[in-house]
Amino acid sequence: MPRLNKIYTRKGDDGTTGLAGGFRVPKDSLRVKAYGTVDELNSMLGLALAHGLCDHLTQLLIPIQHELLHLGSDLAFREEDKKKYERLPHTEARHIEKLETIIDEINDVVGPLPNFILPGGSIGSAYLHVARTVCRRAERECIALSRQEAISEFAIPYLNRLSDVLFVMARYENKMRGVKEPLWDTKA
Repeated sequence: MPRLNKIYTRKGDDGTTGLAGGFRVPKDSLRVKAYGTVDELNSMLGLALAHGLCDHLTQLLIPIQHELLHLGSDLAFREEDKKKYERLPHTEARHIEKLETIIDEINDVVGPLPNFILPGGSIGSAYLHVARTVCRRAERECIALSRQEAISEFAIPYLNRLSDVLFVMARYENKMRGVKEPLWDTKA
């Protein structure tokens, strides 16, 4: 694991940043946008947790935050550079399978949707909806990156599943707080 003794290096003052393997790229490159948005997503989950979610979601989200760091590591290395390192944290099929289990479990509690819902309800639910939209953006940025460069085969499916997890978690948070889901009024 990296040890960060010095936070600033001044190397990025020219508008570039070093990827985890040492290769330098512009700070607005697709790869940096992708792992930067994954970092933003993780921060949004931290904000949701800091505002207080029900215990069950808290227990589920903390490991997901660690998995997002794995995904960030996956994206911060070019695929060809990963071969130089042993035991890099990375996203695996088991992480996606775990997300599917969470979706099934929570969906059984919240039940089917009678209509589209508006993001909101409780504070925690609202934060989870924002996290869901950031997750979708991270997914789109990974898709754009994958058209230009090779990325982990699990990055896009992980983010796709995670956005679904966050959707059902937002519904679950409202249910546990006794807050009625705000349904889309199609006649408004």
